[in-house]
Amino acid sequence: MARFLVIVPPLAGHINPTLAVGAALERRGHEVAWVGHPGALDARLPASARRYELPDAVPAGLLRTMTDRSNKVRGLASLKFLWEDFLVPLARAMLPQLPAVLDDYRPDVLLVDQQAVAGALVARQRGLPWATSCSTSAGVTAPLAGLPKVQAWLDEQLAALVAEAGLPATPEPDRSPHLVLVYSSRELAAPDQSFPEQIRFVGPSLGRKGPPVDFPWEALDPSRPKVLVSLGTVNAERGARFFAAAAEALAAMEVQGILVAPEGRVGDLPTNVIRRDFVPQLELLPHLSAVICHGGQNTVSESLAHGLPLLVAPIRDDQPVIAEQVVAAGCGLRLRFSRSGAAEIREALEAILSDEGYAARAAAIGESLKRAGGAEAAAEALIALDAGAGTRA
Repeated sequence: MARFLVIVPPLAGHINPTLAVGAALERRGHEVAWVGHPGALDARLPASARRYELPDAVPAGLLRTMTDRSNKVRGLASLKFLWEDFLVPLARAMLPQLPAVLDDYRPDVLLVDQQAVAGALVARQRGLPWATSCSTSAGVTAPLAGLPKVQAWLDEQLAALVAEAGLPATPEPDRSPHLVLVYSSRELAAPDQSFPEQIRFVGPSLGRKGPPVDFPWEALDPSRPKVLVSLGTVNAERGARFFAAAAEALAAMEVQGILVAPEGRVGDLPTNVIRRDFVPQLELLPHLSAVICHGGQNTVSESLAHGLPLLVAPIRDDQPVIAEQVVAAGCGLRLRFSRSGAAEIREALEAILSDEGYAARAAAIGESLKRAGGAEAAAEALIALDAGAGTRA
């Protein structure tokens, strides 16, 4: 039996993939604990999960600042805000708190989200084997390769954290040299690119079980195609215009929409649209015909694993990269988040619903995602990492 410690930032899309991985490890007789901030952990982890809670006040303030400021910018400016206003301060806040957790839990292996940089630093400080949980394939496909000045700036941010932690400089300090778990497939992320041996594409981490989410299943109309519209938990607050346009598009079609949006961000909805603050997404996907989303890795991979074509309206960060992967694979179309109106959304949705080629290519990519093994493959790789730790030492 080994002890695995999962270190995550207070971001739902980064916690979610680790849930099924942790469950797969526990089914094999291993112990798993999470360390993070209770405001995020409590909303995602099952009540029985072991957790170490860090103070919520600092990350909550950082998250508000990052969201407020990045809502006003796009592109590279958004990336700059993400690192300067959130990820670097978060690392500095978490790093002094993690040693006490390690002393108490005494883990054999760490699974560290790539944006929880403090976890990578403390793993190196303690000489522990660790794996990176890479919640976006953009973390390994070098999207900044054509922007050397931006990449150099990002490298400087990471190098400063490494120096503050008293560690020697190393390339890619936020990525484990032992194992990097990517919740996508090569066929979707980069079919023509080669990767180092430690990078493992495991596909979406399905089968997670968190706290129950209430949903009106009886309201689903079996006679109509159903379309999910979601912009993720962080972006929902800035989605009022897009949600309104999507609802208008759905109103003019013989479909049923499920809109994942805060109540205050949408007005009166047509009768063929259901609005919820949250939905049980994995349970809902088998009932759908298509998904409209922002290009988050989890939603894209999970939708394609169910053979669902996509309309992707990227907003910031890695989302344009994921959107281009979807388009390149022929699994869907790209929308303009800030400009697409009801007519454009309706035309694009009609295209992916009526052209069977989109569904066929989504199904083919979905098979590649399922072949990658998901949470079970990730758990096996982590167990192998623990088994090989003595050899590396």
